[in-house]
Amino acid sequence: MEETPKTPLKRSVRIMLASLLVYGILVATHLGEFWPFSIFPMFSQAGNPWTRAMAMDVTGYTNDDVWTITIVDDLPGEHFSMRAHNVDQIDYANFVSKTRNWNPVRVQALRNMLGEHHLENRRVMIYKVRGELVNNDSVAVQATPMLLLAPDTSYFNPNLPHSFYFRD
Repeated sequence: MEETPKTPLKRSVRIMLASLLVYGILVATHLGEFWPFSIFPMFSQAGNPWTRAMAMDVTGYTNDDVWTITIVDDLPGEHFSMRAHNVDQIDYANFVSKTRNWNPVRVQALRNMLGEHHLENRRVMIYKVRGELVNNDSVAVQATPMLLLAPDTSYFNPNLPHSFYFRD
């Protein structure tokens, strides 16, 4: 009995089935995750230090109370909720954590992102929050006050060096 030649369609179906079988085996043996198709790509950087941003409404607090570097649980004021002010949290965090030169245009862009009308009767402190793994079993998170957004102006933290705000 003579074997019929394989058509391109049959060959492609076999390749696809073999690929799905290999993928299924890899996912089954890796608790539902296989790196190239992972829904959690941030875990590829696990253990490395990270930086994000927060904002706190510090209306009613003195300047002496708001410029201290501290842990997140000890921050003065109330959370300035990005969602409640229609600000995308990811865009805000990226803007604050990745801006290297805080010139007047960048500061105004941040004020515009938060909404000038939300700053009319309050003072909002912008924090850069840094976390890192310590002792291989716990995480240390530190909040550094960066910018105080008042109704009519913005202030840099007087305790931080110029190089914190302006880098090449």
